[in-house]
Amino acid sequence: MQRLPGLDTLRALAIVLVMLFHSWVVGGMGPTFDPLVRYGWVGVDIFFVLSGFLIGSQVLAPLARGEGLALGDFYRRRAYRILPAFAVVLALYQCVPVLRELPGIAPWWQFATFTMNLLIDYRSQPAFSHAWSLCVEEHFYLLFPLLAIALVRLRSGRALLAVALLVVLGGIALRTGVWCHDTAVQPDRNWYIEDLYFPTWDRLDGLFVGVMLAALKAFRLKWWMQAQARAQAAMWLGLLVTGGALLLFRDRAGLLPNAIGWPLLSVGLGLLVFAAAGQNSTLGRWRVPGAGWLAGISYSLYLSHKIAYHLVQVALGEHLHGVAIFVVYAAAALAMGSVLHMAVERPFLRLRDRSRPRGLGAATA
Repeated sequence: MQRLPGLDTLRALAIVLVMLFHSWVVGGMGPTFDPLVRYGWVGVDIFFVLSGFLIGSQVLAPLARGEGLALGDFYRRRAYRILPAFAVVLALYQCVPVLRELPGIAPWWQFATFTMNLLIDYRSQPAFSHAWSLCVEEHFYLLFPLLAIALVRLRSGRALLAVALLVVLGGIALRTGVWCHDTAVQPDRNWYIEDLYFPTWDRLDGLFVGVMLAALKAFRLKWWMQAQARAQAAMWLGLLVTGGALLLFRDRAGLLPNAIGWPLLSVGLGLLVFAAAGQNSTLGRWRVPGAGWLAGISYSLYLSHKIAYHLVQVALGEHLHGVAIFVVYAAAALAMGSVLHMAVERPFLRLRDRSRPRGLGAATA
């Protein structure tokens, strides 16, 4: 797929926001960065919409052309992309406790089976907990191609509508029910994280919006091109809708943001991804220096940045103040992410591209 500067910019923004948000493990970055830190969690939602669009495009484009989808090749490519760097970081977390940003960690098998986001005891197992979003992504990679093949074979608008209603309205109903139940019962655990924020079934909105964009481009290319002519307006509308959604999240654990805030935020971010996926908006044309590099190492950076924060805190935490805190922690995280990318992620991506097997079974839709 062609590299688009707008999508690189969004991916780079997403990882920066996530790193700022996770600065709580070292006491925050000071009042100067407080607004960014407070809403830095939105970076994960940017990643979800981007994944829905990019992975959705890979899956739906051949189906729209009436071709078969080689499931074996799809899963193989995802495995080469995700598993090597993840395995290295997981091994460090499990085998070298001194690297953990917090003491307790979930059992290794929950990470290995990508069930940690469904089974974690967050109060006693907070280390490497940011892998929850990778679990959501893995569930999406596993199930979405199968669902896409089934829907294309059915060629049923009603089936597609039913899935859309299940994801959007079902998600609103589920989160509302969980919130009302847990606030009434007040279980002695971090129920917001464990029951609302981490579980895959509560976080499908961003992936769904991204997939809908991919479906529009794959199956209705003429409509996509016509809409792209208004990409600048989509960008401004996306900023407006995203800002409105973030206002709901001032009380992040409240009922209203968790009921309707996630789909609203996903729509706003989806409009920004749409604007970034072409050359007809400022976001799509703007080449931010370093954004492509940052986007390229974002996965390794996401996996390892808390380790870097912790090591800097242990070595220099008492001697850093003001802007120096941000500069040193960011430099350490970028260095560690770059090493992981160059030493592990990139070699396996090259191996993936060299070792593409022939004759993999294709599920023909």
